[in-house]
Amino acid sequence: MHLLTLNPIAADWPSVVTIGNFDGLHSGHQQLLAEVKAQAKQLNAASAVVLFEPQPLEYLRPEQAPPRLMRLGEKLAGLRRLGIHRVGLARFDARFAALTPRQFVQTLLLDKLHCCSVWVGDDFRFGLQRQGDFATLQDLGAELGFRVAQTPTYELNGRRLASTWLREALSQADLAQAAEILGRGYQVTARVRHGEKLGRTIGFPTLNLLFKYAPALTGVFIVQVHGLSAHPLWGVANIGKRPTVDGQQHRLEVHVLDWQGDAYGKSLSVEFLHQLRHEQKFASVNQLMQQIQQDVVNARAWIEQHSQLN
Repeated sequence: MHLLTLNPIAADWPSVVTIGNFDGLHSGHQQLLAEVKAQAKQLNAASAVVLFEPQPLEYLRPEQAPPRLMRLGEKLAGLRRLGIHRVGLARFDARFAALTPRQFVQTLLLDKLHCCSVWVGDDFRFGLQRQGDFATLQDLGAELGFRVAQTPTYELNGRRLASTWLREALSQADLAQAAEILGRGYQVTARVRHGEKLGRTIGFPTLNLLFKYAPALTGVFIVQVHGLSAHPLWGVANIGKRPTVDGQQHRLEVHVLDWQGDAYGKSLSVEFLHQLRHEQKFASVNQLMQQIQQDVVNARAWIEQHSQLN
């Protein structure tokens, strides 16, 4: 396991730890992390999160793994902003999956993080073939000298806050619901990569951001791009597999309105505001170009209307 220091604190301080995927860092996660930080302050300890990369289901049953809500780098940046001191980043592979519950605790919680308290849900499972459960962790804590706290259930409008709910909202392009669950607008942050320059040849140059895992959101959207200037810039973005061109690799392509420049290598955040249409396959690149022209017209009309409302 790699120990990452997000916010410096004395290296020999014990840690109050919580374990999970924390995909999306939605408002339920934020409330839990606030409680972890509060206990850490009370115990004069560091706040810490244990993450797995890849996420366990992505390794064990990749065909059943849900779309990712955020990249690892986005998650680490979010945890830093939320004031978490340390992250234990465990590589989930065959060797890791073979750890017994006791080895799991010793390797993740004690050797690196010097855990004095751990927060997990009552359905938490860990170790070889998921042999360890909440009661197992309590027994090990009593023996090895750390507390075990049960993660509360956090709700919004009577429904449990969960990454599953957020994925459901994004799959339906319900950006208002997603923003409620997140406590902020949904956005993707990544570095701009070189593409095939197709957009440039048809009059709509794009910034290309690639995905290792399938994104939770697909379609054509009006977006705001953060990181190119002192204020957000409007754009039209396609997120998906580009079925007209190749239909293979997941990517986000953003045409920034009324902007020209070189953004290669820059880290940008793209905030999704409104869906224009679903991603679709056209009979030719010429038809695709005509549709993009219409997308830009529709986007400008929406931006003008909503800018006047603000």
